[in-house]
Amino acid sequence: MQRALKSTLIGGCLAILMSGGGAFATGGAGGMGGGGARPADMDRDLPGATGPRYDPAVEYAKAIAALKAQQYKAAVKAAEHVTDAAPKNPGGWQVLGAAKAGSNDWKGSRRAYERALKLSPDDFKLHAGLGLALANLKDPKAQAQVDWLNAKSQACGDTCADAANLKAVSSAVQSAMSPAPEAAPKPSAMLDQSMLFGGAKAGDAAYVEAVSLINERRYDEALAELSKAADTFGPHPDILTYQGYTWRKKGDYAKAEGYYKQALAIDPKHIGATEYYGELKAARGDIGGARLMLARLDKLCAYGCADAEELRRWIDAGGDPQTK
Repeated sequence: MQRALKSTLIGGCLAILMSGGGAFATGGAGGMGGGGARPADMDRDLPGATGPRYDPAVEYAKAIAALKAQQYKAAVKAAEHVTDAAPKNPGGWQVLGAAKAGSNDWKGSRRAYERALKLSPDDFKLHAGLGLALANLKDPKAQAQVDWLNAKSQACGDTCADAANLKAVSSAVQSAMSPAPEAAPKPSAMLDQSMLFGGAKAGDAAYVEAVSLINERRYDEALAELSKAADTFGPHPDILTYQGYTWRKKGDYAKAEGYYKQALAIDPKHIGATEYYGELKAARGDIGGARLMLARLDKLCAYGCADAEELRRWIDAGGDPQTK
């Protein structure tokens, strides 16, 4: 039987994230969390020689707060810190695209959304953002984004969770493409930020729901909830770790590894990500790599922890103990 996962409210309020402290959750997947500088003897398999200069979750919170306050210059600055610290996370590029749009830097917005779509090609919010940027640049390629959104909306139907939002963003892009008659109200230059980036309460609820869905093995639904949490909190190591865990349970080891690496690049002392990355290596037959992760856990858990013992079981079994 799969080990039950515990959830921790990672949001509470954006003020915690914006305080500058390493406010990562300490619960989650067997004790996720913890900050601090990267040890000098961190094994080479972990990404980067040092942690990021900026905490991307903190900077993401600053960018969202600035966006909502229509302080677009500050939003751009904070969003660029996110993309510098977590360049492989689409959330940072998305918020940068929105911030650039608010500044009427449509070329910059287009570039940011194009980067985001390379990382998450099926995210309708990113297609909408790119479509809006292209429309404001009078680029006929905006129609391709409208077509994609309409096809997505049709496939979604009227009852799916994103039905209303899909129609809203498609309409916004189409309005931006159509020249407004003289004296008519100008179409909104930006998409509804409350739809693109949820509030802390909604983010917490999505995170807790995701953990519950993972425990019920409803992995696709869990990934959807984790995506909502990521829209609120950005590249947070707890969310990234659960995204990696869920993709691993779905059998996509390459995607899982990508999320674990992102989590550990942000927080090299993250216990949950370290354990699960070690389990992934063991599942792949890389017992040597799994032992390196175990060595890290033994240092992180000076007095022992369940995470290290669980990974030790995987190594002793030569893979997932439940399949042996």
